[in-house]
Amino acid sequence: MPTYLIVFIVAAFAWRLVTLAISTRHEKALKRDGATEFGAGNSLLLAGFHLLYYVCAVVEAATKAHEPNGLVSSAGIMIYIASALVLVSVIASLGGLWTIKIIISPQHRWVKSGLFTFVRHPNYFLNILPELVGLALALNAYWTLVIGIPLYLVPLVTRIRQEEAAMRETFAPDL
Repeated sequence: MPTYLIVFIVAAFAWRLVTLAISTRHEKALKRDGATEFGAGNSLLLAGFHLLYYVCAVVEAATKAHEPNGLVSSAGIMIYIASALVLVSVIASLGGLWTIKIIISPQHRWVKSGLFTFVRHPNYFLNILPELVGLALALNAYWTLVIGIPLYLVPLVTRIRQEEAAMRETFAPDL
């Protein structure tokens, strides 16, 4: 495997660990202030799928007998970086409300700024799905892409439905 892909893999895992640390810090503060978590089981399942997708893509890339297509890898890395920038924007818009879980605080506010002006769930549609596509393309992990995305969509769609229900319960007049 080329060195640039090893660097990319390390950076991708490091990026996700940084975002997990941010999420954990926000979660603790929210719960300390009386927030309620929704869909905890599915959040755990979704996190597991996310990690499994990463591992499968890396294993698939590491076991290939031929060199990856550099053009596809470059496109994948660019998609991944774009998705990471979207996540930075989402975190900036949500501030301390952003977590990888569905956590609604009594002081929660309806966010309609940044990317939320244009897309209802930018974290899912402009960050997570492009991130996974970009990762698989960067590593030329086509089996992971073709099998992993449809499987990932099962807990992701469940997550969106759970989040919508929690938001309706909290923000019914605003929706």
